[in-house]
Amino acid sequence: MRLIEIVADTGHTDTLAGIADQFEITDYWWGAPAEDGRRSFRMLVSDSTRQPVMDALQKLFGGSETHRIVVLPVDTYLPREPEDDASVAKATREELYAQIEKGARIDSNFLLLVLLSTIVAAIGLVEDNVAVVIGAMVIAPLLGPILALAFSSTLGDGVLMWRSLRTGITGLALAFLTALLIGLAWPSDIARGELLIASGEIVARTDVGIDGMTLALVSGAAVLSLTTGLSTTLVGVMVAVALLPPTATTALLFGAGHIELALGAALLLAVNIVCVIVAAKVVFMLKGVQPRTWYERTKARQSTLLSGLFWAALLLVLLAVVVARHRVLL
Repeated sequence: MRLIEIVADTGHTDTLAGIADQFEITDYWWGAPAEDGRRSFRMLVSDSTRQPVMDALQKLFGGSETHRIVVLPVDTYLPREPEDDASVAKATREELYAQIEKGARIDSNFLLLVLLSTIVAAIGLVEDNVAVVIGAMVIAPLLGPILALAFSSTLGDGVLMWRSLRTGITGLALAFLTALLIGLAWPSDIARGELLIASGEIVARTDVGIDGMTLALVSGAAVLSLTTGLSTTLVGVMVAVALLPPTATTALLFGAGHIELALGAALLLAVNIVCVIVAAKVVFMLKGVQPRTWYERTKARQSTLLSGLFWAALLLVLLAVVVARHRVLL
């Protein structure tokens, strides 16, 4: 349940009331006209009808710059109503966009968090301390660009897609370079000795199997928490599980001269990235996330089809590489 407030010219009062009646919204009201000729119109909208109402409002106002649409959270309301259909996304397209778009931005906070989380993860991996590795995943901001990439390809939003790609590549590159420098700078008698390969946390990330692919797919599917309006903390940590430790492991092993093991960790990282994106795209599609207009939906279908085929083909290639690598090792 959300409270949608529309600030528009008083001439739209009857039309807004008509929209409320059309979607069987019984709780709506409006305030007194302001000096600028606008008034506030509020309606209490259920989760199942919120997206159609938002679409109708945007169609009504078009490119008008004098109106405002604000979606406000509702902590509780009485009397309670029956629960909405669980298959419908509770967060609207606009709410998801506002939340996900922020994660595709490159700023000082993003770079600093990547740097700090990578240092913490590298220390935890070298010291074989799982608690420290988990702490690094909690603060890692790698969720944003990955989900933004899956979301933008579902909507066919090219601008957000390229922005998320740039942010994701920058974040992973910074994490890799930071861990690589740590691997190179570590005292030679330790870094190039047996400490790294004796760490269970590192060795566990030098190979990938069906269990690892399943973990990555589940991590991407955790985007379900976003569409239902829940906190992003869970999905953020799960995506970090699949991305940050393999990235740091790959760089540490390269820096320490363990090339063969580093290639195994790099394969794990590649598989995880593809699995997370594929799973997130599937969840967005199943939850009915799509553009508003017919023309935009047509473009989005083409984008979704092409990107879906690309990621599916890449996943199959990586799966073949994983199977072939296991046969060689055996």
